[in-house]
Amino acid sequence: MIRGINRAPLFYDDRDRTRFLEKLDEYINAGACAVYAFALMDNHVHILFRSGERGISSVMRKLLTWYAQYFNRRHGRTGHLFENRYKSILCEEESYFLELIRYIHLNPVRADIVKSMKSLAQYPWTGHGAIMGSVRRDWMDINYVLRQFGRARKPARAAYQRFVSQGFAMGQRPDLVGGGLIRSLGGWSQVISMQRKDGKVQSDERILGGSSFVQSILKEAEDRQKRQLKIRLSGRTITHIIHEECSMRGVNRTELEHGGRRHKVSQARTAIAYRSATELGLSAADIARHLGVNTSCISRAIERAEKEGIN
Repeated sequence: MIRGINRAPLFYDDRDRTRFLEKLDEYINAGACAVYAFALMDNHVHILFRSGERGISSVMRKLLTWYAQYFNRRHGRTGHLFENRYKSILCEEESYFLELIRYIHLNPVRADIVKSMKSLAQYPWTGHGAIMGSVRRDWMDINYVLRQFGRARKPARAAYQRFVSQGFAMGQRPDLVGGGLIRSLGGWSQVISMQRKDGKVQSDERILGGSSFVQSILKEAEDRQKRQLKIRLSGRTITHIIHEECSMRGVNRTELEHGGRRHKVSQARTAIAYRSATELGLSAADIARHLGVNTSCISRAIERAEKEGIN
């Protein structure tokens, strides 16, 4: 979920929307991600991803950086375009995949932009038209969506259309967009029931799924944080990584920290940025302060490392 800062518009016209989707196409292919649903509204965007091996952070970082620069340049504005970074929720597929597709694609209906299923199929700024075959979006994985409704494409499309039609009267869905506890339990009634029973469950606002799913994801994240904490408790810091990489690559630290652009220096900076992010959990801003460059330079270095690997 991406929102304009202070609810400001993200798109002024169809050219903006087209350019946003063109870049989304480019970056999801590079990131080996899949997109199943999307909706471009005036001041916010919803996208349903299946992330690739590197997650979606690289895709979103590139997309939002490029689009903010494009939008500001085209419309003669300055400053931040997006509210914070972006909000991502990890979703349990079995319970929520189809519900999320329907909810996302009905955004223009809830906003009173689209009035009927026929109009929604022709509306180009959600993924619904691509699934129905009336709008071409080669970068969407529509086959995976349709397989949830049948093997033959025509009856699968009809079943999908019926499913989406049933959502017309549903309105807002707090179980899909509310707090993590609500999502994890499957709705307000379950929350109230558990409160009455004084039940204890696992929940997290960043995760949409059942309690056991939430618990498994939190444990995975906790294990990763413990590994990073163990490294930090051992006394290792970014200074150690800088020393190791400079020594190994024959790079002078002064040149590194003064923005040197020799190939060896760039390689060292890339390796230091990537290792500091993955081993120590440091942010791009923290790394940039140690290397004497700006945050975007570090973000690009991490992207190169993710794409090409560390040599």
